[in-house]
Amino acid sequence: MEDEQYASVPFGSVKKEVPVADCASRQTSKDLIEDSEFDAFYFRSLEKREILLNAEQLEAVRHTDGPFLTLAGAGTGKTSVLVSRTGYLYNVLNVPPSHILLVTFTRKAAEEMKERIAGLPGLHSQEAQQVQANTFHAFFLTILRHQGYREGILSSERYRQIIVKQILKQEGLQDTYQPETLLALFSHYKVHRMGPDDMPHKTEEEKKQQRLFRLYETWKEEHRQLDFDDILLKAYDLLKTTPALLRSLQQRFRYVMVDEFQDTNFIQYELIKLLVESHHNLFVVGDDDQTIYSFNGASNQYILNFTKDFPKVKSVALVINYRSNAEIIGLGNSVIAKNLERKAKTLKALHASGQSPQYVHPDTLDHEAECIIETIKQKKQAGKMYRDMAILHRTANNSRAIFEALVLHDIPFIPHSLGVENFYEQWIVKPMIDILRLTKDSRDFEAIKGMLPTLYISRESGMDWIQQQESIQRKQYPLIHLTRMSGLKGFQSKAIEERLQHIKQWQSMTPLAAIKSMRMLFYDKYLETTSEQMSLHKEMIKETLDELEASAKRFSDIPDFLAFIEEIVARHKQMKQYKSLQDAEAVNLMTIHRAKGLEFPIVFLIGATEGILPHSTAIDAEQLEDKRTDRHEEGKTTAAIEEECRLAYVAITRAKESLYISSPAFYRGKRAEVSRFILAPFMPEGGDRQREISLSSKERQKGRHGKPLQTILAWVCTNTSCIAWERIQSDKELHIIDKKCPLCQADMIRGQKDIEL
Repeated sequence: MEDEQYASVPFGSVKKEVPVADCASRQTSKDLIEDSEFDAFYFRSLEKREILLNAEQLEAVRHTDGPFLTLAGAGTGKTSVLVSRTGYLYNVLNVPPSHILLVTFTRKAAEEMKERIAGLPGLHSQEAQQVQANTFHAFFLTILRHQGYREGILSSERYRQIIVKQILKQEGLQDTYQPETLLALFSHYKVHRMGPDDMPHKTEEEKKQQRLFRLYETWKEEHRQLDFDDILLKAYDLLKTTPALLRSLQQRFRYVMVDEFQDTNFIQYELIKLLVESHHNLFVVGDDDQTIYSFNGASNQYILNFTKDFPKVKSVALVINYRSNAEIIGLGNSVIAKNLERKAKTLKALHASGQSPQYVHPDTLDHEAECIIETIKQKKQAGKMYRDMAILHRTANNSRAIFEALVLHDIPFIPHSLGVENFYEQWIVKPMIDILRLTKDSRDFEAIKGMLPTLYISRESGMDWIQQQESIQRKQYPLIHLTRMSGLKGFQSKAIEERLQHIKQWQSMTPLAAIKSMRMLFYDKYLETTSEQMSLHKEMIKETLDELEASAKRFSDIPDFLAFIEEIVARHKQMKQYKSLQDAEAVNLMTIHRAKGLEFPIVFLIGATEGILPHSTAIDAEQLEDKRTDRHEEGKTTAAIEEECRLAYVAITRAKESLYISSPAFYRGKRAEVSRFILAPFMPEGGDRQREISLSSKERQKGRHGKPLQTILAWVCTNTSCIAWERIQSDKELHIIDKKCPLCQADMIRGQKDIEL
C-alpha cells in the first residue's frame, strides 16, 4: 500500500525534517494601491476581473522606460505580469498598442497572450490586435515577407528528416547517420551564426558531416526553402545590412517584452538587442533556475550577465508561488539552492501546507514501475482523474519500464515525449529485435531488411539481390543468397556466414543471452565503427542497449519476448490517439524537458538516481573536469551538473498537490545512489553530499571495518530476492553468454560489487 512503500524522506537521509517554504504575504493591489494614486483606476479595473497583483508583480507592471529584468520563479504568475503590463502601457502611459512587441517561444503561449490581452480593460478588440504578440519565428518571418522574401518554410520536422535521408542515400551513407541527429548538429552551428565552413573538418568523419551540412544548405537554396533557424539568420543579416529598416522597427516597437527569457539562444538575443539598441526599453521575464535547453543553444548566462549588456537595468524577483503547497515549494527551494551559477531567490508559499513529497526506493526500474502503477490505481479509486497525473522521466530510455507497466495494467496514457517511435522501434534497438525475429521466422523479409546494415550491406541493394534470387530458388534462410552477391568483400562474406550460424544458435537461448551474445560478437562493434552516433551519443547508446537487456531478462524464450514487443508497439500506436483529444482522461507520460511550463495536481518523478538524474554524461563531465583542473573546492560543480539540478527543480515544481519521487537502487546492473539533488536537502549543513557522490567509490566509500572499498567485476543474480554473486576471475568469463545462479538458477548478469581492500 502507499503508506507502506513510501517514506517522508529519501533513502539515506540523515536529517528527518521536511523542508517547508515560508508563507507569503497575502497583500494584493487592493491593499497596496490607494484610490488616490494616479494609476489606481487601472488596477481597480483589473481587480474587477479577479486579477490581483502582489507587491513584486506591481513593481514590474508599473515599470515604464529602460531595461527591466523580472526573475519569475516557478508558478509565480509571470503571464499575468506580461499581460497586465501591456494594458498598463496602453491605459496609463497612453502607448499606442502597435508600439508594443511581445515575443515568446511557442505558438500556444503566443495565442494565450493574445487571448488574455483581448480581455484587458480599456482595450477594444481592434486595438488588442495591434499588439504584436508572437513567437520569435513568426515575428521575424513577417519582416522577411514584407521585404520580399518568398521562400517556403520547412515547418515539418518529419519533412526535414526526409530531405536529409535523401541526401544520405545520395551519398551512400543512409545506414550510417540518423537524420534527426544531423539536423540537431546543423542547428547548433546555425543558432551561433556559423555555417559549414565553421565546422571542424580534420577527420574523415568531420569531413563527411561538413559535406552533408553543405548539401543540406544547397538543397534549401535550390528549392527556395528556409528552416526555422534560417528565418532568424536571414532576419539578422537583413537588419544589419539595412539600417533604414532597423530604424523603422526601432521607432515602431518602442516597448519590447520577452517571455521565457531563459530559453533564449544566441541569435534570438542578438536580434532583440538590435531592436532595442536605440531606446533600451526591453522588459524580459524569465527564470535562470529553469534553463534546461542548453542543447538548443539556451543559456542562463543571458540572465546572469544581463547587467553587462544593460548597465542601467532594474530588477525584481517574483517569489510568491501560486501553484504548489509549502512542502513541495520547500523541497524545490532546497534542491536549487545547491547551484552556484544562479540569481539567489527563495520562493514562498501562498497555499497552506499539504501533503509532503513522498519517496520510494525500489530495486529496479521494473519494480519502480509496479510501485507507481499501484499508487495510480489507488488515486483513481479515491476519485482522482488520470488526466490530473503526470509521470516525468529524464530520458526516453528511462520510460521503457513504466510505459510497459501502463500497457500491461490497461491504464490509458498519453506518451507525449516518444515521438513516432517507441523503445523497441528506436534505430539502436530495432536491428537487434529484427535478428530475434529471424530466429522465429527465417523468412521474415522485413526483419531481414532491418538487420542488413549490421552486415555492412545496404538495405536497398541487399533486398534487391535476395528477392531476385528468391524468384529463382526459394531458401529456408534467404540470407544465404547474400553469400553469392557480387562485389562482396571478405569481411562481409564472413559476417553473413557467421550470422546464419548464430541465428540458429540463438533460437534455443533466452532473449537476454541472445542479446548479450549479439552485443559481444558484433553489435557494439558495428555501432562503434559505422555510426557517427557512437561518438556523439556514446553513453546514450550504451544506456539504450542496457535497458533492452533489462527488458529481455524477464522472458524465458524469444517468442514470448517478441509477442510482448508486438503488443507494446500496437498499444503505443493506440495511445498516441489520445494526443488529439482535448482533456483526454489519460495519464501524462513525458520527459522533464517536455513538462516545463505545465502543472499537474499529482506528479511522479521516476529515476531520481545517480546515473539517471543527474545523467551519467553529466557525472562523467564533472569527473573529467576534476582530473583536468585538480578541483577540490567544496561545492564546486560543472555546468552540466548544474543543468541536471535545474531539471530536478523543474520536475519538482510541476506538482500542485502531491509529489512522488522514486529512486531505483539498481540501474544498468549496478547499484546506484539516490540522486544527489534529492538527498542533499536531508544531509547536514557543511556535509557536502553532492561532492561525495560524484567521487569514485575508492575515494568516498569505506567498508564495515573502515577499510577502503574497491569496485570489481562480478556476476550478479537478477533475482532481486537472491543475494548471490560471483567474482569474475578472468577475461574469458566476459565472453560467457548464459550463466545461471548457483543458488536459485535465475539468470546472472555482468555487473559490479564493492569489496574491502
